[in-house]
Amino acid sequence: MEMVKRKLLPRGWMKRNENAESGQALIELALSLSLMLLLMLGAVEFGHVAYAAIEVSNAAAAGSAYGSQASGYAGDTQGIANAAQNDANFSGLTSFTATSFYTCSCSDGTASTCTIGDCPNSHIEVSVTVNTSASFKPLVHVPGLPSTITLRGQSIRKCGQ
Repeated sequence: MEMVKRKLLPRGWMKRNENAESGQALIELALSLSLMLLLMLGAVEFGHVAYAAIEVSNAAAAGSAYGSQASGYAGDTQGIANAAQNDANFSGLTSFTATSFYTCSCSDGTASTCTIGDCPNSHIEVSVTVNTSASFKPLVHVPGLPSTITLRGQSIRKCGQ
């Protein structure tokens, strides 16, 4: 019988190999967590901007709801602006403005100048339009994106008679 010579590996060879790869998991965890944190921060900031846009849009709806109560309220631009301002109660909004105007038309579709007698075969319909605008500064500034975002809202409603 012939004896086969085996090459002996140094002691602890297996242990050294395990230790050489143990830091890899820590590095992967650090990279993954930082990427996940960035994604979460982006999602939170996107939600913050979306909420501010909804507030500006809802403020326009509140202003048009005030102006459309009756025909007499359609020309109350200060009351409409106050109703919109009171509804836009989000602290992140700056330089909030609300403008309004009203238009008249006949119920049969013809034009009207909002004077009595314009619509002999129908009645006058008054519509109130409210436009709102506000600046919004995101919590985190991302290079390449504007530091402030202008948000706009609009609402159009027919007045009650």
